[in-house]
Amino acid sequence: MEKNLECLICGDILSPKEKSEYCSKCLLGLSFELKDEDLEKIRENLKSILDSFGSDIRAAFTKDPAARSVVEVLTAYPGIHAVLLHRVAHFFYEIGLPFVPRYISHIARQITGIEIHPGAKIGKDFFIDHGSGTVIGETAEIGDNVTIYQDVTLGGTSLSPGKRHPTLGKNVVVGAGAKLLGPIKIGDNVKVGANSVVTIDVPPNSVVVGVPGRIVAREGKKIPQIDLYHGDLPDPIIEMIKSMQRKIEDLELEVQELKKNNGTGE
Repeated sequence: MEKNLECLICGDILSPKEKSEYCSKCLLGLSFELKDEDLEKIRENLKSILDSFGSDIRAAFTKDPAARSVVEVLTAYPGIHAVLLHRVAHFFYEIGLPFVPRYISHIARQITGIEIHPGAKIGKDFFIDHGSGTVIGETAEIGDNVTIYQDVTLGGTSLSPGKRHPTLGKNVVVGAGAKLLGPIKIGDNVKVGANSVVTIDVPPNSVVVGVPGRIVAREGKKIPQIDLYHGDLPDPIIEMIKSMQRKIEDLELEVQELKKNNGTGE
């Protein structure tokens, strides 16, 4: 008796007519049913897209001094293209439409070099400057008035399907090349230095730099909403080395004084 074959993904028994190792449901994944209660969500999401469109365009002018005209921003800013396409993809993702959201995000990646999963939640006034190499994961959440630069990763550290990507508060600046990993929370008014690797929660009104990321005190001063000086940040490693060097110099002076007092100094 011939053994029934199972789908390699869901485990359902395959029909003898199916020549693939996957059932048609898993192979295509195109089942979709729009419920009546989803209509209100659709209206809300469409309104959100329209509201965010204007704020995204304004963000380019307020956060990039090189922006000259609306035509230039709409045609020559990959960060704007990626965000606008993401908002459309997220709309389809929210109503449960299969395949289309991921395909839109894939097209956006090909055009812009920026990869944003359609499941990511992004607030208003969001701006990606330059953007090439930027990756934003499925469960990432980004608040209003956030700016990130090229090669930033909001990535996950787990294979579990739950929350596994960072949550960013409002008025956050993430410098070029920074990696924020795991379901961490970045508070409001936080600045993350270029090339930092952050794997811990960051309280509001803080600065994070280094690998791994270290929180540098700012004496309670809030970070300005528009702050392009993300590269001009303190380096805690350098500061530690300087501190050790000063202590060594002090110890050398003490040793010299002791030698002189004992009559053995050179």
